[in-house]
Amino acid sequence: MDSRTLTRVAAVALLAVALTASLIAMSWPEDAPPRAISAAPAITPADPLREGQRRCQQMGEAAANDPDCMAIWAETRDRFLGRDTGSRDAEH
Repeated sequence: MDSRTLTRVAAVALLAVALTASLIAMSWPEDAPPRAISAAPAITPADPLREGQRRCQQMGEAAANDPDCMAIWAETRDRFLGRDTGSRDAEH
């Protein structure tokens, strides 16, 4: 196959891709209503575990030696894994 034929095949393939992309874009609905954006942020109840996580995050490397952070991370891990944390709460 010579270079001229290869160039023509590449041009036809590129034209086919561009045509397909144009047809797909034209099939999308144009007048979709914009999603409603709430002006007020959702109010979530205060979670002491989340507040502790943020405190430990701000401590940086020192949090690795902090017993409170270790307990917070253990509870976070237990919640994530779906373990019962009732026995841990009784200890502390």
